[in-house]
Amino acid sequence: MDRPDEPTPTPTPNPSSTSDRTMTPSRGLSAVAGLGAAAVGLGVAEFVAGVSDSAPSLLIGVGDAVIDIIPGWLDRAAIDLFGHNDKTALIVGTLIVAAIIGAGLGVVARHRFIPAASGYLAFALIGVAATISQPGTSAAGAVIVGSIGAAVSVGVLWYLFELPHRSDTPRATGVVAPELAATTRRTFLISATAAFVVGALAGLGGWVLSGRERVDEIRRAIRLPRPIRRAQTAPAGAELGIPGLTPLYVPNDEFYRIDTALIPPAIDPADWHLDVRGRVDHPYSLSYDELMALPQIEADITLACVSNEVGGDLVGNARWQGVPLRDLLTRAVVRDEGAQIIGHSTDGFTAGFPVEMGLTTDNAMVAVAMNGTPLPVDHGFPARLVVPGLYGYVSATKWLTAIEVTGWDTDGYWIPRGWSKKGPIKTEARVDVPRRGSPVAAGPTVIAGVAWAPTRGIDRVEVKIDDGPWRPATLADSLGVDTWRQWHGTWDLTPGSHTITARATDGTGTIQTVTAVPPAPDGASGYPSIQVTVEA
Repeated sequence: MDRPDEPTPTPTPNPSSTSDRTMTPSRGLSAVAGLGAAAVGLGVAEFVAGVSDSAPSLLIGVGDAVIDIIPGWLDRAAIDLFGHNDKTALIVGTLIVAAIIGAGLGVVARHRFIPAASGYLAFALIGVAATISQPGTSAAGAVIVGSIGAAVSVGVLWYLFELPHRSDTPRATGVVAPELAATTRRTFLISATAAFVVGALAGLGGWVLSGRERVDEIRRAIRLPRPIRRAQTAPAGAELGIPGLTPLYVPNDEFYRIDTALIPPAIDPADWHLDVRGRVDHPYSLSYDELMALPQIEADITLACVSNEVGGDLVGNARWQGVPLRDLLTRAVVRDEGAQIIGHSTDGFTAGFPVEMGLTTDNAMVAVAMNGTPLPVDHGFPARLVVPGLYGYVSATKWLTAIEVTGWDTDGYWIPRGWSKKGPIKTEARVDVPRRGSPVAAGPTVIAGVAWAPTRGIDRVEVKIDDGPWRPATLADSLGVDTWRQWHGTWDLTPGSHTITARATDGTGTIQTVTAVPPAPDGASGYPSIQVTVEA
């Protein structure tokens, strides 16, 4: 029998049903929320940077700042480890760090929202500070991008934790009640994942809209002027056509790229100009159209990176076209105290080499074309320096904005980082065929490769098997002293493991040194060797 004077008991909630009721996000879900908030904030910031001409990318700014501050040994290690993918690795590493920080801030927000929000703001400020430290960056644009990114991250985090719907949250102290989240676990996870996807798409859209596509369209519309001095037609015997052998001319999209720009600058030539200044009597400036109107030359030149290991692939040959550097310096009238040419890049990179090389080297040029097309963005468009015989770290300034004549006391970008002041390319050879580690059939075996000594040329290449005698290889026809030469020969190989070693002799009679040294500080040396397994 019911007793009307006693209240009906309230049912005790079933803990297992809390997924449909108010919940406190677990640490894992909180981390996912923080990651999603960081992703959408960073993605929106990159999108704003992509659609604006004055707003810089904070992601690229941080990456460029890292490149500037890391010691030389760490930079060399990154190139050794990742090769051509070192820039991609840095971008991925930066994104991973951002993801870890975002996830950590999400866990912090589970109990204290204000410190978490402050963390996103601090992260944005670091990005702004790193970005405005780069030359030519708009401080106002960086602040705007950083502010938008931080605001979006904090707003998304607030939304995911449902703070706007709780009136009892003690916001003055920044303490978040345990029953913060007012959504189901599934909805929470879907919302956080959606934030991550939106951020990724926004960032991708920003990169697509960053100007690269537009500049590539401009490049395709450029008609190169006919040079007043053409490069010689390659002799029929200059290209051996051996499978696996590096081609005489490396295609633009396969040419090695080593520089300090995290993302190659997309420069509209209409907004570009080249300054010739410093210790000269008549400094001047040229627009892109004015530079293109000057007499141009064409030359086949092999470039090499100082970070190239013996037998490495950070070397390539191309047909370049541009304005002779000698002509530009003669017009400016170099003063007697002018000892060094410093090339300045739009990304802040500098490289220096002796003035006499600019005045006396026939094929030194401000290049505007590579292998018959306007310079690719990756290789310096609208203009870059090409100087035969010097490693790129002292000469090959891409995205060139100024040629400055200085004293020898001025240092280029890499010199304070432990590299030599002068960087002449050493005489080197490389074995391309057979491929390292590939099985080889016993009997007559083709061995082939390339050798280079820009400004000196290659006169001889020799090969030995294991500890046998040196035997001369057959050289392909030469394109000139500034380019590499292909070489080949046939040797009888017996079953087992063998070491193939090569060495080159340049046009001065100097034999490639046997002394093995690392790339730092002025280029690697030693004999290139490969191990092969010969099968019966």
